[in-house]
Amino acid sequence: MEDQQRLNNLLNEINVYRQQADLIRQQIELIQASIAEVDALFATLDDIEGQEVVEAFVPVGAGSFVKGELKDTDEIIVSIGAGLAVRKDAAGAREIISGQKEELKDSLDKMLANLQQVTDIAGNLQAQAEQIAAAAQGNMTQMG
Repeated sequence: MEDQQRLNNLLNEINVYRQQADLIRQQIELIQASIAEVDALFATLDDIEGQEVVEAFVPVGAGSFVKGELKDTDEIIVSIGAGLAVRKDAAGAREIISGQKEELKDSLDKMLANLQQVTDIAGNLQAQAEQIAAAAQGNMTQMG
C-alpha cells in the first residue's frame, strides 16, 4: 500500500511538471513571435530608409487598413517599454530595437533552459514511477 501511495504522489508531481512545461512552451512561443516581429521591423526599416515617400497600408482598427503614404521616414517612434516611446532616427531606432532583441534572446535562452530542467525532472520522476509500478506488478505476479 505504501508503494501505491508513493506512485500516486509521483504521478501527481509528474502532472505538475508537465503543466509547468506546457506553460514554459507557451512563453517560448510568445518570445519567438516577438523576435519575429523585431526581425520584420528591421526589414521594414531597411525598406523605407532614405525614401522620401513610402506607400503603406495603415491600420485603422478591427483588422482593417487604408492605403496611405509615409512622408517623413527619417523619424521613427520606438517603444521603450512601460507604455513609453521615444523619437529616433533610423540608426537610433535600430540601436534600441537591437537591444530589445538581445533581451528577447536572453529570455528565450532562459526559458529553453527552464524547459530542459523541468523536462529532465519529469523524466526522472517518470522513471521512478515506472520502477515502482514494475515492482508492484512483479509482486502481484509472485502472489498469484
